[in-house]
Amino acid sequence: MRRDDLYITVPSPFRCPISLDVMKSPVSLCTGVTYDRASIQRWLDSGNNTCPATMQVLQNKELVPNRNLQRLIQIWSDSVARRQVEAELAAPSSVDVPSQDQVKLLVKQLDNNCFSSLTKIVCFARESEENREFLARMDGFLNAVFDFMRNAESDIKLIEQIVRIMDLIQSKILDKKPLLESNCLSTILLVLQRGTSESQIQSLRLLESTAIDGESKLKIAEKEGLVVELVKSLNKEKDQRLIEASLSCLSAIMKPKRVKTKVIHNRIIPELKSLLSEPNMSVSIVEKSLKLLETLSFCKEGRVEIRHDSILLQAVVQKVLKVSNKSTEHAVTLLWSVCCLFREEKAQEAVVSSSNGMTKFLLLMQSDFSSAIRQMSADLLKIFRVNSNSCLSSYDTKTTHIMPC
Repeated sequence: MRRDDLYITVPSPFRCPISLDVMKSPVSLCTGVTYDRASIQRWLDSGNNTCPATMQVLQNKELVPNRNLQRLIQIWSDSVARRQVEAELAAPSSVDVPSQDQVKLLVKQLDNNCFSSLTKIVCFARESEENREFLARMDGFLNAVFDFMRNAESDIKLIEQIVRIMDLIQSKILDKKPLLESNCLSTILLVLQRGTSESQIQSLRLLESTAIDGESKLKIAEKEGLVVELVKSLNKEKDQRLIEASLSCLSAIMKPKRVKTKVIHNRIIPELKSLLSEPNMSVSIVEKSLKLLETLSFCKEGRVEIRHDSILLQAVVQKVLKVSNKSTEHAVTLLWSVCCLFREEKAQEAVVSSSNGMTKFLLLMQSDFSSAIRQMSADLLKIFRVNSNSCLSSYDTKTTHIMPC
């Protein structure tokens, strides 16, 4: 596997025996062989009843997620992504890293030969923690950057360089209020609309770091067009790192009720449903999607939309004990919120009709999860019992009607 000048050796256990590509969602058959879910599902859907690698006849066609392998692939993928980014950043290394004195001069000359100056400052910032600290504390540097953002025109390449610099030093910036000004937010919005995936991710990290209190969260959410772009970034066809950054940013700004209402009106719940229904999403994306749905379930508008979507609720039940402990906790809390706390009947019906729901909640009651999760599981289990009793009562009533007097 070769990416420009970066050679990547893929460990053979990470490749699907069918597609030979790196597995996105590894699942094991009863034979013990692991495949990528999409590939083996196509094989089975074509009417085959054997294991492609061993040609053994399958006793059952259950696909069991291989979580350990998925975590190893995720760790490896993250490492590869970091190396690629580092290689890309180092590629134009005909640019020498400037000294501190040269950086001071570059900042004064930002208006002249701006792109070249910004590129050198980016190189300087990437070089070391000390350099990033120097930039954040340098007299006039942040003011110059904020002025540039306020007055930025539509040259996306220049704007992306500014965003790169700000992303590199954002943990060193003590006062981020200027980033919440309308013009600065417009610059970030432009990157989300027209920038590369990498610069979009950097913009989202910048926004997330700025959302520190109720006022800042509202300012971000109320910037026209910004929430629309955040929700658009959740499209399952996007880069998974971008989806994850968008989920983190949305989670950071979600606390005020007005923000929850706005993202719901911008159709976030169907996007989250789509992510949960996609078998190839990373563990982190599933966790963050369930966390957002959990948050929205405590808002009336969110709860109303969730309770009417039986497919979404059944998808949430399927994530219980299937992905990670965090996913299970968010899923159970979400289901308990709509079914037990707010007693939404339609939601209860959807949960009761889901596959293996009762078994999962029984297992959770006897698990090592927190006492709160075990109690919520017990409460959810009562829904199955009540529903079962209702069915019996309904059956008895119908029987009574047909009995002769």
